[in-house]
Amino acid sequence: MLRLASKRVLGIASRDGATRPAQVLPRLYHERVIEHYDKPLNVGSFDKNDPAVGTGLVGAPACGDVMKLQIKVDEETGKIVDARFKTFGCGSAIASSSVASEWVKGKQLEEVVSIKNTEIAKYLSLPPVKLHCSMLAEDAIKAAVKDYEAKRTNSNGSTTAEPAVKAAEA
Repeated sequence: MLRLASKRVLGIASRDGATRPAQVLPRLYHERVIEHYDKPLNVGSFDKNDPAVGTGLVGAPACGDVMKLQIKVDEETGKIVDARFKTFGCGSAIASSSVASEWVKGKQLEEVVSIKNTEIAKYLSLPPVKLHCSMLAEDAIKAAVKDYEAKRTNSNGSTTAEPAVKAAEA
């Protein structure tokens, strides 16, 4: 009796008890999220000890998502020539990582620290409950730039903060 009642509530059984095929629910995510989840761009990693590579590792304790974003920088021009990511999390976190890794390529360090989570969320049409995924992507970009500039500072022996780190903190 309980089984039949639950099937009626779910809409997969009629009054006479006959089972109907289950309804196909519409997709709840925007097609860009599905696209970046199904075929994420730039998955992988670089050698974290490479002085031209900055690594940002961030996580959200509330949901368990962890995101690692790495950037490879042309040391002469300060332009990001490549990016890779590895993300353990939901589809929105993977899609946000994929988008972030694409958006940073070809840009100066000062430009990428101005990428906001709201831009990523808007592009992916993330629902409000998934905004933390785009926040992780923004934090990962800033952490990767900060790591790269810390490596540069250590290798140059100077103690002054780099402009992109100052811009990220502003």
